[in-house]
Amino acid sequence: MASSNSSSFPHGARDGIFLKAQEPAPLCCKPVQSLPDVCPKEPTGEGRGLCAGPSVVPEHDRWTVYSSKVNLPAALNDPRLAKRESDFFTKTWGLDFAEAEVMPSFCLPNITREHFGLYVQEMLQRERIHERCKTICPIKEDVDAISSMTTNHDKPRAELEKVPKIFMKPDFALEDPATFNAVLPWSHFNSAGGKSSRDVSSSKLLQEKMSHYLDVVEVSIAQQISLRSEAFFHAMSSQHELQDRLQETQCAVAVLRSRTTAIDRVMCQGPLQALRIALTRSNCVKLHNKLKLMAAVHQTQPTVQLLLSTSEFVGALELISTTKEVLQQELQGIHSFRHLGSQLCELEKLIDKMMVEDFSMYVRGDMSRSLREEPQVLEKERLESLVFGLLRQRKLDFLDTYSDEIMVSAKAIVAQCVAEALVHIEGIDSEVVTKFAEQMRVMTFPQWFQLLKNIFESFLLFLQRIKATLNIIRNVVLEVQLSSQKRVPGDLGSESQTRESQANSPLLLQGEAELAYLTHEGLFISDALNEVQQQVRDHNQDPVTSSRGQQSQAEALSCDSTSEVVETPVGREPSLMPGETTMPTELELKRIMTNIQDLLYSASDISHDRCVKVLTARAKDGSLERLSVAEFVCLSQVVEAFAKDTEELCGRHSVSLRGALQSQANRFVHRFHDERKNKLSLLLDNERWKQAEVPAEFQDLVNSIADGRITLPERKIPDLEERKPAEFLLVDGQKYAVVGTVLLLIRIFLEYCQCVNDIPSIATDMLTRLSDLLKHFNSRSCQLVLGAGALQVVGLKTITTKNLALASRCLQLVVHYIPIIRAHFETKLQSKQFSILRHFDHITKDYNDHIAEVSAKLVAIMDSLFEKVLSKYEVKAPMPSLCFRNVCKQMAKMHEAIYELLPEEQTQMLFLRINGSFKMHLKRQLARLGVINDGGPQHGLVVVDVAFYTENIQGLKSLEHLDLNMAEIWEQKR
Repeated sequence: MASSNSSSFPHGARDGIFLKAQEPAPLCCKPVQSLPDVCPKEPTGEGRGLCAGPSVVPEHDRWTVYSSKVNLPAALNDPRLAKRESDFFTKTWGLDFAEAEVMPSFCLPNITREHFGLYVQEMLQRERIHERCKTICPIKEDVDAISSMTTNHDKPRAELEKVPKIFMKPDFALEDPATFNAVLPWSHFNSAGGKSSRDVSSSKLLQEKMSHYLDVVEVSIAQQISLRSEAFFHAMSSQHELQDRLQETQCAVAVLRSRTTAIDRVMCQGPLQALRIALTRSNCVKLHNKLKLMAAVHQTQPTVQLLLSTSEFVGALELISTTKEVLQQELQGIHSFRHLGSQLCELEKLIDKMMVEDFSMYVRGDMSRSLREEPQVLEKERLESLVFGLLRQRKLDFLDTYSDEIMVSAKAIVAQCVAEALVHIEGIDSEVVTKFAEQMRVMTFPQWFQLLKNIFESFLLFLQRIKATLNIIRNVVLEVQLSSQKRVPGDLGSESQTRESQANSPLLLQGEAELAYLTHEGLFISDALNEVQQQVRDHNQDPVTSSRGQQSQAEALSCDSTSEVVETPVGREPSLMPGETTMPTELELKRIMTNIQDLLYSASDISHDRCVKVLTARAKDGSLERLSVAEFVCLSQVVEAFAKDTEELCGRHSVSLRGALQSQANRFVHRFHDERKNKLSLLLDNERWKQAEVPAEFQDLVNSIADGRITLPERKIPDLEERKPAEFLLVDGQKYAVVGTVLLLIRIFLEYCQCVNDIPSIATDMLTRLSDLLKHFNSRSCQLVLGAGALQVVGLKTITTKNLALASRCLQLVVHYIPIIRAHFETKLQSKQFSILRHFDHITKDYNDHIAEVSAKLVAIMDSLFEKVLSKYEVKAPMPSLCFRNVCKQMAKMHEAIYELLPEEQTQMLFLRINGSFKMHLKRQLARLGVINDGGPQHGLVVVDVAFYTENIQGLKSLEHLDLNMAEIWEQKR
């Protein structure tokens, strides 16, 4: 032990660090030395001084392996190793002092087997010779010593083996009954009591046996002591030397302690005291901030009540949310706030109900106020606050409430407009006529029309207000959506980054501690948090301040657990974790945006539906069908303007009102067509088919059509000098002799075109009805003229050629305007509706066929005349004959009848056909009479009559250049 303990004290000091001295130890050059005696002689009393002892403070002599008093085998074979815990060193410094593993010295070289290689090679041959010599002749002293030791040890060992093994057991104890009975067998004694001679002898024998065992053991112990006497006495002498060295060590330790105490007093106590004071101050600041934070949290409920009294729902919710976060983070475990979390949750639920009710009240107040006098949006800030609060609390069904109020308000608008209209109308008792529909039917059309315009105007203002309100709501939703999109990248950061940012911003902890304290001074926690974050950003820009902050935070983190004022959490209510949000998700926000747009569409549809009810209530008794064209056009224009305005305002193409108007338009068109068709039928039934004078207004009408205006001209103030009616109607430079019915027909189809201009939605229906009207005129005029129906209807005596020519000219005038009408309707139709324009092609063909039939009728009249007259023709004097005179007379009458009615080209074509008919009948009669082209007397007489006929025909107007070609009447000479 002395070797191991002494070797642990380093000798030699350099710069305050003690290093173990290293001796030069040449491995192969130094001769082998014998180890010192294990048991040296007693000390002479000349002890070494303090400087020679193992001191850690002063410099001392160099220690070598020869300074050790006990070799390694003696230390390892120490019989007191089991009681080592009672030694001085181990008792003071613990078992690790003796058993501790000593780190290898960095100053000593690492000795390996290769370093002894040369020595081993040199000694190998000597060792072999020594071993061979020992086997050949062993040393006598060694043989005697071995034999003596063997004899001396064998005898005590044999006697010691006779001692019972029970006495040698480590757990031998007489207190144990089994051990006691085994050592003292009481069974050999008399159990009946009393002492017999046998018992006395047995006890003596047992006592002698145990005495013998004791002697054997004592002899063995004495022998062992004698074998180790020298070591024992050496240990006793070493004890004195150890005591001297311990005294020296004690003095050295005392000096070291005094110096250490002075160093501690001078260099350590002051700085440590400063650190303790700084740490105490930091803890006091934390405690003060925590108390201020608790005071601010304590004021949360009164502040929330104050905010709710001014309808600051968003501020109240933000305050509650921030207070929950503070309770969850900064004030977690505070016993006095254990119920505050649940109270804030209940308060939040109450705010939810208040917001929903306040939003309903706001909507009702907004819908019930005047549409014309007040602004579009009522209390914009209040609406934004309500919508933001509802979104924050995920009350996403608030638009349903708004939709219900829209429906109720739309009904109220109609009722209010009707009530206001009845106030200004006399003769309608609202108490007698209680229903709105009956009240509207009692009104005249101008009164009802004004009411309808007022309703349209009110609904436009109503939709503008709804759109403005929904725009405010949409803007709030967009702001929430943008803020959530900005917050997403920050939420994706790891928790380690958050902790690092908190570690780099020491002001944030202090700022969060002071932040709730600002609430009772007029600021919200969210505002204070923004200010603190700004201070932290400014603080991070200063590297000196940042380093100091990190140092102070390191001191704060090294705080004792005794400085904590927070208790363990007891019965806390669950609350939101830090960073958790209750805002709607991106999908929910998009759904709300869609619902806002759908709500605007719904408001437009509701407005149109209420207007449809007003329209159908008026049309229930058929009053809208009996409107004049101008009135219905005004109605259509107003409805179409309202539909376009709502479409531009709401972006919704509502079809209900247009559909109702289209239904009424169809009924109006049906009545309109029936009236004009009946009127045309009455005109045709009373038409005597005589040429009528053309009033100036009709000529102006035709002229406007020629200028491209397919509309009815406005009524002009009559001139002082009225223009006289004309005999013919001038159309594109041509004269048209017409009857009065055709003039009115031109005005009628212009009325159709005017309706299409005013009401484009009825273009297809109007086209069908107009084609039906033109067909009716064609068929009816054919029945009256060609079919001679006018004889019975009007009472004409006969249908003259003049009647036929006049009818043909009227038909030609209608045919002239059919392409113009077609082109006008083509501009009002869509491309997919052009197929119905084929009706005009059919009508044009029917009219042309009718005109051709009239021409054929005129030819047929003359043909029958020729057949009747020429059948009595005889070739005899006097010349010209009476037959040819009658023919020429009838031809002159025909020419006189149609000359002014038909144009010159048509007259020439007609007389060419008549002349052909005459030649055919004359040829037949001459063939019957047997007159041939032979130059005889009869041929000469016929030539005279034909010349008379030709002269008379060519003497008529416009027939001067007519080539009659009368040579075809002669048959060839036989």
